[in-house]
Amino acid sequence: MLPPEIQRVVLLIALAAVGYLMILAWNTDAQDARESFQVSDAPLSTVRSSAEALPEDQIPEIGTLTGSNQADSDIPSDSSVVNAAIKKSVQALSPNANASSQLVEITTPTLKVWIDLVGGDIVRVQLPKFPVQLDQPDLPYLLLERSPTQTYIAQSGLIGPDGPDSSSNGRPVYTARTTQLNVEDGAEKELVLAAQFNGSRVEKIFRFRGDDYLIDVEYHLENNTSATKQAAMYAQIKRDTREPLNEETMALGPQPYLGAAFTTPEDRYQKVDFDDIDDDGPLDVTIQGGWVAFLQHYFLSAWVAPADQLNRFSGRKSADGTYIFGYTGVLQEIDPGETGVWEAKFYAGPKDQKRLEEIAENLHLTVDYGFLWWVAIPLFYLLDWLYAIVGNWGVAIILLTVVVKTILFPLSAAGYRSMANMRRVAPAMKRLQERYSNDREKLSKEMMALYKKEGANPLGGCLPMILPMPIFIALYWVLFESVELRQAPFFFWIDDLAVMDPYFVLPLLMGASMYWMQTLNPQVGDPLQIKMMKMMPIMFTVLFLFFPAGLVLYWLVNNVLSIAQQQYIYKQVEKNLPTKS
Repeated sequence: MLPPEIQRVVLLIALAAVGYLMILAWNTDAQDARESFQVSDAPLSTVRSSAEALPEDQIPEIGTLTGSNQADSDIPSDSSVVNAAIKKSVQALSPNANASSQLVEITTPTLKVWIDLVGGDIVRVQLPKFPVQLDQPDLPYLLLERSPTQTYIAQSGLIGPDGPDSSSNGRPVYTARTTQLNVEDGAEKELVLAAQFNGSRVEKIFRFRGDDYLIDVEYHLENNTSATKQAAMYAQIKRDTREPLNEETMALGPQPYLGAAFTTPEDRYQKVDFDDIDDDGPLDVTIQGGWVAFLQHYFLSAWVAPADQLNRFSGRKSADGTYIFGYTGVLQEIDPGETGVWEAKFYAGPKDQKRLEEIAENLHLTVDYGFLWWVAIPLFYLLDWLYAIVGNWGVAIILLTVVVKTILFPLSAAGYRSMANMRRVAPAMKRLQERYSNDREKLSKEMMALYKKEGANPLGGCLPMILPMPIFIALYWVLFESVELRQAPFFFWIDDLAVMDPYFVLPLLMGASMYWMQTLNPQVGDPLQIKMMKMMPIMFTVLFLFFPAGLVLYWLVNNVLSIAQQQYIYKQVEKNLPTKS
């Protein structure tokens, strides 16, 4: 029969194996329960009617084809126009409740966009370069959508006394020369929507580039009458409160932000979520330039206003329960025979901070690294530079860890020397604890005298553990927010560094490395405290089971390098000790 000590070891190993298999089975069941994500071929079922593509000489008058499929509350009131002094009566158009919509489909290497001819709204955006899931590589990520289960669309129009989108007019129905537009890589093409309104020609122009997620939007209002016309442009994002249909989040750890964001002179990055609107009421601020964005994990949509004009930004809850975040511009006057031009930019795509920084000031801050952004941003650029060299994000994380540990080594070496001295005095400490076990005051004095005599500092050993923590937290946000690491493979079974290790190998190795490190540390202090410290590797292992594999990889490599540095310092300290005669 085996000795009791060996029996306990065998029992612990068996329990650990059973626990591991149970967690694997739980994870497998959770994966099997997840349904594959599916989308329909079009945002909404449509009926091709009088709104179909027509020759340019047959463009109908808006008054005969006004859409009513959008709620009136979608359209900003004329009073929202910057510096508007609107006193003229607006000619009401007779809405046609039977007007049906038709969608124009635009396909580029980076975007697949559907635009509704009713209002010219962007009602669906898919991202072909970003699969929904690894097991569905041919299904593009769905960002914007108008369906019975979700409302997330980008709207724009002209309001004011002579704007075809004024709330009293409903939404105009445009015509287009085509219902499909393909833009090749490196090319640039325009989609022109046109209509006639009160003697004026209105054009809504979308400009697409084959290699970009940015869409230029322009309005041309050609005044063919003898009277001066007035109009202003608005652009907004309308969304319900539902979570993205095609995203997974971790039960443990922070959840990705879902809500709007603005920029102001006082606050370069101001988040405004649904609860803020419910609790504080509508948002209203007038600034020069600016942008409004709607954020979710890894992706965003954003309207960028002209930088040289005043714009009135707002956030409000619509009558249908959705939320609208957008802006209105300055009222323009168009003299007879002249053409008024309004422009804006719409971005729908990944949180690519380099590209966002080029588009508008402060827009790159939508890649939110939290309060340690000043650490996270340099880490990301270093990680990105390393990736450009090695071509693998996992290897880049390993090299990043080596660089960070090398930079911090002069500081952590002092802590390791203190820990080496504590290990050296540990036997004497234990004797003191046994001798003065019933006199804590005397024990405390004798311990301080021993520390002073041997040059040991019990707090010095905390430095190697504290130094990596800000980097650990900052790197967590880098892995959590940077779309570059979404579905980024490493080696073997790790095909996505942004999600947990499916077989929990890295967390278990990390826990083993923590236990190894603990055996190198001095076992001094209160017995209860020592027992609690021995539980730390187990607690951290359980916690790290659900952390992104890239983060666990960083911590594992950090532990291995710490062990190597620690052993090196210990040998140096022992070598420099005076030899007893």
